[in-house]
Amino acid sequence: MSAPATTSSTASGTGSGSGSGSGSGSGDASIALGDSARLFIQPVAVIIAVIGVLWWAFATPMSETQAASLNAASITERTLQHVQITITVTLIVVAVGVPLGIILTRHKTRFLAPVAIGIANIGQAAPAIGLLVLLFLFTNKTGFWIGVLPVAFYSLLPVLRNTIVGINNVDPALIDAARGQGMSAGRILRTVEMPLAVPFILAGLRTTLVLAVGTATLSFLVDAGGLGIFIDTGYRLADYKTMVVGAVLAVALALLVDWLGAVAEVLFNPKGLR
Repeated sequence: MSAPATTSSTASGTGSGSGSGSGSGSGDASIALGDSARLFIQPVAVIIAVIGVLWWAFATPMSETQAASLNAASITERTLQHVQITITVTLIVVAVGVPLGIILTRHKTRFLAPVAIGIANIGQAAPAIGLLVLLFLFTNKTGFWIGVLPVAFYSLLPVLRNTIVGINNVDPALIDAARGQGMSAGRILRTVEMPLAVPFILAGLRTTLVLAVGTATLSFLVDAGGLGIFIDTGYRLADYKTMVVGAVLAVALALLVDWLGAVAEVLFNPKGLR
């Protein structure tokens, strides 16, 4: 009598396991499908929003002040300035954050990691406008670099922290196996630790891109240009059309760089970790 019970129990367990596995598989498939849909929908929504707001701005009557601010040359110039600030900030953050994160995961310098993270935390916790004003007061200068450097400091934390977390999360057994094969510390870093840390670094970089775009709207305060000029002009003159155009373009640019970050995560993640 006990054998049938055992068989029934086994069958029930198998059915439950297969049902659970099937549910998990369908859940993963749904997540993957949602991510793929977002990668397609997000840029389309950005394009529609930009075309819509520009059509509204140019199709409706403009005052002389609006016509002087909202023209193709001015919009192109301010947008390119904003993109230039964002790209420069991103390059600085990657050039500083990734190497510094690597150094702070080495055995002899690991004790300095909390100090570096604390300093970077101060940069992000402080108001971005305060950092801009402090650098201006300290240097008594304005211009592109006075607008870029505070934004880079403000955006440093995600890349620095994620580089440290990514490398520290590598399975010690993999590092021991690499050492057992005679690999040097540098080779282990290049072929084991960094490839496995890439997903973390890319996630941090994506956050940095969005922070840079958003904070760059304040760079006009130190004559660095950018889309913030439209928002400020519209606010000062109670010109809602100019203000709306500047705000929508800034939001669209933030969504676009977020999408580019998501695409980079898909393209550059190691194949085995996708």
